Amino acid sequence: MKTLTVNLPGRAYDIVCGRGLLDRAGELLRPVLRGDLAVIVTDSNVEPLYAARLARSLHGAGFRAAILEIPPGEQSKTPEVLAELWEQMADLGITRSDSVIALGGGVVGDLSGFAAATILRGVSFVQIPTTLLAQVDSSVGGKVAVDLEAGKNLAGAFYQPKMVLMDPDTLKTLPDREFRCGMAEVIKYGCIRDRALFDRLAEDGGRERVMAHVEEILLRCCDIKRQVVEQDEMDTGLRMLLNFGHTLGHVYERAYGYERYNHGEAVAAGMTAAAGLGTLLGVTPEGVRGEIEALLRQYGLPTSIAAGQKDYAAALTKDKKSDGGQISFVVLREIGRAETVKLEKAKLLDLIREAGL
Repeated sequence: MKTLTVNLPGRAYDIVCGRGLLDRAGELLRPVLRGDLAVIVTDSNVEPLYAARLARSLHGAGFRAAILEIPPGEQSKTPEVLAELWEQMADLGITRSDSVIALGGGVVGDLSGFAAATILRGVSFVQIPTTLLAQVDSSVGGKVAVDLEAGKNLAGAFYQPKMVLMDPDTLKTLPDREFRCGMAEVIKYGCIRDRALFDRLAEDGGRERVMAHVEEILLRCCDIKRQVVEQDEMDTGLRMLLNFGHTLGHVYERAYGYERYNHGEAVAAGMTAAAGLGTLLGVTPEGVRGEIEALLRQYGLPTSIAAGQKDYAAALTKDKKSDGGQISFVVLREIGRAETVKLEKAKLLDLIREAGL
């Protein structure tokens, strides 16, 4: 078991990683949670795999555990499902001393975190991510949200968990497509902050070799995010670097109704496109895009997704990184070093047309 601490003033918390931790969740959480009721929010894919084990561990530590189940997928990350969770939590008699525990992937974490942030004006929240994407990225940093028809994650909050518990053994049941989805975010960390990680992933080349040292990868990605979040919790500067590939990735997700491509697949194509646009801007060296494409292909991820100019224009208008007529767009100086550039939205759309995206 290894621990990283996210040091935020008055809101510090531990990221705890180790095989078999799911069965120790109760003993690890008892010192940081006050109340007796622990509301486990999960989806119908994860519930039969891990919910009962988690509930047993919580019961053993003196908690009264209740399980709330949502349908899997991005389609559940809506205000309507959020309202259903509020009502179910109220029916359970949740109090301000009780807690909400997210057991699942990024959708479960984002949705239940927003529910925890808003029910009774805020109750304690814990992340127990069971997917690679959630373990390396979405469970850390306190971003919680739901999607609106206008775009992804447009209603949300910054709400830090009391603890993040990661059990790499839960990745054994992860379908290959979802593993690839998580690898897109791992590759992103290599692109923006760690050339050595990028090269190591190229050497590994696939799931089997990654899993042989997955704890090291999880902790490295979480440590990068920890450092960034500690410096910029509210996503106004440095933290924007974590959005490499996401500005265009969100375009692709939205263009296909959040159904055809999952988040990691869209981000993979978004990273390739961003590298190409960075070259057109004179920031990203020639050849960087090719290196990223080659690594993405090794992990079975798409390197391009078709979208129309109307899709780009509609999504960029609603992008959270917008500031008036400008948008903060993340580009690479080199693999392992990223920066943001301020672009007029019209200029970015021109570049997208020039690149033939």
